[in-house]
Amino acid sequence: MILGGNPETGTLVDSANELGIITIVVDPNLNSPAKKNAKIHYEVDGFDIKGLIQVAKKEHIDGVLVGVADILVPSYVKICNALEFPCYATEKIIESLTRKDGFSHTLSQYGINGISTYELDSSLAAKDLEKIEYPVLIKPVDNGGGVGMTICNNEDELVAGVKFAVENSRKQIFLTEKYMTCDDIFAYYTFKDGEIFLSAIADRITTKNQGNLSPVCIAAIYPSKHTENYYKTIHPKMIEMFKGLGIKNGVLNIQFFVENDKFYAYDPGFRLQGEAPHVIVNAINKFDHRIMLINFALIGSMGVDDIPQRNDFRLKGKCACTLWVLLKSGKISSINGIEKIKTDLSVIHVMQRFNEGDELLPSMVGNEKQVVFRIYIVENSLQQLRKKISQIQSNISVYDKLGNNMIVELFDPKFLYHY
Repeated sequence: MILGGNPETGTLVDSANELGIITIVVDPNLNSPAKKNAKIHYEVDGFDIKGLIQVAKKEHIDGVLVGVADILVPSYVKICNALEFPCYATEKIIESLTRKDGFSHTLSQYGINGISTYELDSSLAAKDLEKIEYPVLIKPVDNGGGVGMTICNNEDELVAGVKFAVENSRKQIFLTEKYMTCDDIFAYYTFKDGEIFLSAIADRITTKNQGNLSPVCIAAIYPSKHTENYYKTIHPKMIEMFKGLGIKNGVLNIQFFVENDKFYAYDPGFRLQGEAPHVIVNAINKFDHRIMLINFALIGSMGVDDIPQRNDFRLKGKCACTLWVLLKSGKISSINGIEKIKTDLSVIHVMQRFNEGDELLPSMVGNEKQVVFRIYIVENSLQQLRKKISQIQSNISVYDKLGNNMIVELFDPKFLYHY
C-alpha cells in the first residue's frame, strides 16, 4: 500500500509494478496521477489512520510505503506500527525531521546552524512585530514544496502571509524565518542497516520572477560547488545527528543555504523527493532508492549489500543537472519539443506533470505544483553539460491558446562558468 497520489509518487508505483508487486494507492482524490498505473486504489484521506488500516486488512497487504509527501510520514509510521510492518521511521525521527519546529531544536543540539527565526504567532503582537527585520519568509509548520509560503517585505505583506500559511497548515501554525538570498544546496543521504552514505550533493537555482511567492527551483547542478566544504565541515555533524536520532534505513534529503561559507540547514525530507535525486544517483552509482524502499517495506531490508563500493557523492567525475520547467497559470494549448528531448542520449529521464489541454490554476503558482517537466541530464564534463542544457532548452516551448509563452523562466547555463 502506497500513501499519496501525486505524479512523483507515480514512479514508485511503476517501480513496484515492474517487480510484479500488486500496488494499492490510497489518496482522497479520485484522479490522483499515481492511481493511473496502480492495480487498486482507494479514496481515503492520508490522515484517516483507522480507514487506512481497514484498507490494509481488507486487501491483505504485506507492506506500506509513503510517497513524496512529508505530511504523510507520520501516518506511515502509525500504520506500520499498528500492523507490525517494517518501518524506517520512528516517532523520535518524525519529531526531529518532519516537523519544522522540532528540526530547529535538533539542529541546535548538534551544533548545526538553522535559519534565524522570529517569535511570532497568529495574535501578531506589536512587541513581536517590531522586532522583525524584513524580508522574512512565512511558511506553514507542516507543509512543503513551497505550499503556503510567502516572502514578506513589510507588515502588510506579513499579515497576508500569516493568513495564507495558516490556511495551508493542518495545525494552523506557521514559522517566520529570515529570508535568505544566498546559495542554496541539498545533501541527499542513503541509510542501510545503520550505515550512513552521502549519495549526492547539488546546487539549487530558484526563480526570482514570481513576486513574493516562494522561490521554486528551476535547476539542480551536481555535484555542488560547495561539495568539499560541506563534506569537511558539516557532514561529520550530520553523521552524529543521524546516529543520535537512531536512523537505520531510508533516504533523506536536507537543504542548506550557504552564506559566507557557512551552512544553514532547512527543509528536511525523510522519504523519496519530488526533486528525485534518486534518478541521478541510480544512473551513475547504480542503485535505485525506489526499489530499495519497496524491498524494505516487504522484508525489512534495503538490499544492495555493496553500497560502499557503488556509492560516490562526487558522481565518479561526471556532471549532472535536473532542469525544472515552471509554468504560469492558464490553459495549455501546445507543448513542443519534449518528445525529441526524451530521445536524447544524455537525458536519462523526463518527468511530465501536465499535457496539452490541462489547466494550471493560480493556486499552483509559487510551489512545485507549477512544474510541467523535470528533465534529468548526465554528462562527462561541465562544458558538455552547458552545451546540452542550451540545446535542450532551445527546443522547449509551451503556449496557451492565445499564443502566450507559459514558461516562467529557464535556467541560464552561463551560471556554470562560476564552477
